[in-house]
Amino acid sequence: MAKKYIFMTGGVVSSLGKGLASASIGMILESHGLKIAMLKLDPYLNVDPGTMNPFQHGEVYVTDDGAETDLDLGHYYRFTNTPLSKASNATSGQVYETVIKQERHGDYLGHTVQVIPHVTDEIKKRILLAADQEKGIDVLLVEIGGTVGDIESQPFLEAIRQFRLEHLNDCINIHMTYVPYLKAAGEVKTKPTQHSVHQLQSLGISPNLILCRSESPLEKEVKDKIALFCNVRKEAVVEQVDVDHSIYELPLTMIAQNLDHELCNLLNLKCKKTNITSWEKMVTTYLNPKKTIKVGLVGKYIHHQDAYKSVVEALHHGGIAHGVRVEVEGYDSETARKVDGCDGYLIPGGFGERGFEGKIAVATHCREKKIPYFGICLGMQVLFVEFARSILGLKKANSTEMDLDTPDPIISLLSEQEGVRDFGGTMRLGAYPCTLLPKTHAFAAYGEKKIVERHRHRYEFNNLYKERCTEKGLIISGIYEGLCEIAELKNHPWMIGVQFHPEFKSKPTAPHPLFKAFIGAILNG
Repeated sequence: MAKKYIFMTGGVVSSLGKGLASASIGMILESHGLKIAMLKLDPYLNVDPGTMNPFQHGEVYVTDDGAETDLDLGHYYRFTNTPLSKASNATSGQVYETVIKQERHGDYLGHTVQVIPHVTDEIKKRILLAADQEKGIDVLLVEIGGTVGDIESQPFLEAIRQFRLEHLNDCINIHMTYVPYLKAAGEVKTKPTQHSVHQLQSLGISPNLILCRSESPLEKEVKDKIALFCNVRKEAVVEQVDVDHSIYELPLTMIAQNLDHELCNLLNLKCKKTNITSWEKMVTTYLNPKKTIKVGLVGKYIHHQDAYKSVVEALHHGGIAHGVRVEVEGYDSETARKVDGCDGYLIPGGFGERGFEGKIAVATHCREKKIPYFGICLGMQVLFVEFARSILGLKKANSTEMDLDTPDPIISLLSEQEGVRDFGGTMRLGAYPCTLLPKTHAFAAYGEKKIVERHRHRYEFNNLYKERCTEKGLIISGIYEGLCEIAELKNHPWMIGVQFHPEFKSKPTAPHPLFKAFIGAILNG
């Protein structure tokens, strides 16, 4: 069977949820026994999102091979079993950087380097690379960032136009639009969708299926009208209504509209029996919790809903594992000198001194009140600094990231980071092994001695303070080549810090062991 390709484009407005829709479609295809891969094409000129402010872009998702990627790859991971690597995300910055390097090297044999064919050819290479990153891939889903009509997206749209011509009968386009309801007129309007589709058609791409994002269900007459004016079959107009409680309901709503059968027909694939039992069971558990608990999330970017996306979802996964609902309460670390009312607190990763002292105050509160605490990356470093100040009596202890002149640098720059001047792609990134100490909370959570987790950091615990910390009750329960990967407080119900990012490896159907243990500790408190 020839490999199949699905291209997802968006129109009318941004932030429609193309990433979630793509992830849901991937999950649906997998339920029919197909092996999928996914690729996100981002039109911005940054080489990757690693240097972007989370307020601009949301979280940075890290793969095992150390790629700093778009947050949509987190959706892909949580919904599907797609391979994720550097081949799973490409930006305009990467594409143009490659083309320019090839031109400098003389690879174009003196030709004038142009968007067509050189840039578009490089984009097509990225598509084929993503489709071939593992053996046996049946379908590649390609999500194009941005909105049809954006100047930045045009090279990508031209590339997929060419790609479809080169792979006739093996490609389809899904176009996602917004169908607004005008309260003053008292009716749904299809014209924005029509204009968006016509704009796509003017670029030489005709959609095979239209996903209509709306706040409420669309009447049959509305969908028929969209089909008529956008030149698609009536069965190929699928509504994507805002889900009531959980994003994990989305694939089920798509299957209820026979989207899986429509996709198989369009791609000329045999539609096997759908196997979504485990997913349905997970959604049922989430929608019918035994109780609700509250977790405080303390960070600098809580006002941006996507800044800690994987952390929030992993907390929900931990709740699903215990049949409880986790309500996440955000606390701005700049003002979080005093917190109360939550069953546990989590401090996620971050950079810079802004809000650092607020995080220290939260760690003190959790230590003194015996409240479950989970520190991730910077959150582990907060645990160490608070412990050094409060228990070791080192009142000016700090991280050299926050105070280069601190007399007690309990957190300091990794040796390989010394002299590094470029910020993009130069941190300790990707998967590293870790050995766990028996009879610890960490070992109890994982149930095995050797683990592998993903990292994204420059600073690390200073081993010069190891003996003093362990003497006073801080356990180094996870180690990699002498570096502290996990630390936990002795004689505390559950106060753990990890240098890695466990949230990147959590799924609703397979919650991460540490998030499961964190929620378990709250329930046992």
